[in-house]
Amino acid sequence: MTRCSFPYRRICVIGTTGSGKSALAKHIACRLDLVYIELDALHWESGWTEVPPAIFRQRVEDATSSPAWVVDGNYHVVRDITWSRAEAVVWLDYPFSLILWRLWWRTWKRAVTHEVLWNGNRESLWLHFFTKDSLFLWMFQTYHLRKREYPLLIAMPEHAHLKIIHLTSPAQTGKWIDTL
Repeated sequence: MTRCSFPYRRICVIGTTGSGKSALAKHIACRLDLVYIELDALHWESGWTEVPPAIFRQRVEDATSSPAWVVDGNYHVVRDITWSRAEAVVWLDYPFSLILWRLWWRTWKRAVTHEVLWNGNRESLWLHFFTKDSLFLWMFQTYHLRKREYPLLIAMPEHAHLKIIHLTSPAQTGKWIDTL
């Protein structure tokens, strides 16, 4: 495949929980030598405590004030900041079954290995499988919502400046990454 220069230096990676946003955003940031910004790290304090919206917004304002970055996350409370500053949005729009499998595998691995996430937080099988805060419950609640919501958001006049990269399979994503 022919290599081309990717002109965008402020990129948002979006998609449903478990779609691979963080992994792809880290990969893009590394490949293009950009700052990687993980919205979860700005949103969650230790003990899985959410920061107040005003603090979260300020953290995102500060993090995206630089000229080049890759953000991953779907937080609507800061979308006006991230999307207005972004030049491109990469939408991971994978099939439900694939996302469910990826979320299962990621959660299981993190829980078993006690992987430390943002601000000392760790996933647990109990928390992420069997409570109202379950990532699986969240994924079931948001998967179809995101599929309906993103095309509407992308079509809004205030987002006309964005280059949209809509990826519907890991194979397509891999081919796209090879062009960077």
